[in-house]
Amino acid sequence: MAELNWIPATEGDETEYLEVAFGDDGNVYIRENHRPDEVVVTTDAKWDAFVLGVKAGEFDHFVEG
Repeated sequence: MAELNWIPATEGDETEYLEVAFGDDGNVYIRENHRPDEVVVTTDAKWDAFVLGVKAGEFDHFVEG
């Protein structure tokens, strides 16, 4: 795997968080910062659909309550 620029998905002081990297191959890589060797790979198109869904509130039921 080529060198990736991992972007932390947090701006706070959390000790555990997700990191995202966008590869030159058109894939998006996702991992937990405390498990850097376990990487999930998806396509750029699927990532875009996921982000649009988050913005539209399609996943809000996972965090309600």
